[in-house]
Parts: sequence; structure tokens; C-alpha cells
Amino acid sequence: MTQVLSIQVSGYGEIQAQAGERLVLALERGGVDILHRCGGVARCTTCRVTFEAGEPDAMTAAEYDKLQEKNLLDSARLSCQIECAAGMSVTPLQTARSSGLEPGKAPAEQMEPEPVWTTRPGASTEG
Repeated sequence: MTQVLSIQVSGYGEIQAQAGERLVLALERGGVDILHRCGGVARCTTCRVTFEAGEPDAMTAAEYDKLQEKNLLDSARLSCQIECAAGMSVTPLQTARSSGLEPGKAPAEQMEPEPVWTTRPGASTEG
């Protein structure tokens, strides 16, 4: 049985998610018009969020590489590369409403590309 949990989303309230579900999908299902222009494959950075609480220490190598490339490594996370967990509180940084853009192709249920996990810089488990 999958654990259902609540995620606080700034400007939207509380949404329900399943533990381990991709955050981008939970946000969208919860009524957040989050962008995902590349279809959730860590290429465009439009699904960015910031964390007020519950930021995971785990990060995919694809997310790390893209955030580093775009000089966003310590200022945002990619919701398409994050698995939902209890205690998360996020702020979506780009939405269809705020940008005037269409969200993009629907992300797959499973993480894309196949995740290779690492630890985010500044994580409590680093060093």
C-alpha cells in the first residue's frame, strides 16, 4: 500500500501526494500549473521549485548537471527529479500562469532519465 502524504505549496495550499511519486506530477495533479517544457527529463529547468522545508538530500546526477550548467545549483531544484516525501514545503518558481507559456509534454510516471543518485551540495549527509 502506497503512503499518502501532504505537501505544502506556497500560493496553492496543501496537496496530496504518494510517497516516492515525482514531485512535478504531484504538483500538477494538485492543481499547480507547474511548467515542464522538456517533458520532465531534466533538460529545461522550467519545473524549478525552492524548498522551505523537507528538501531531500538525494539528487539525481541529471539534476545536478543541469542546475550546475544553468548556475542554479544552490538556488533551486527540479521538481521532475524529486521524489515526494513527508514534510516537504515548496514554492513553484515557474508556472503557466506566471510565464504565459504552455506547461509542456506530460512527464512520465517514472523518473527520466534513469536516475543515478548523488548527494546535493550542502546536504546534511555530505562530508
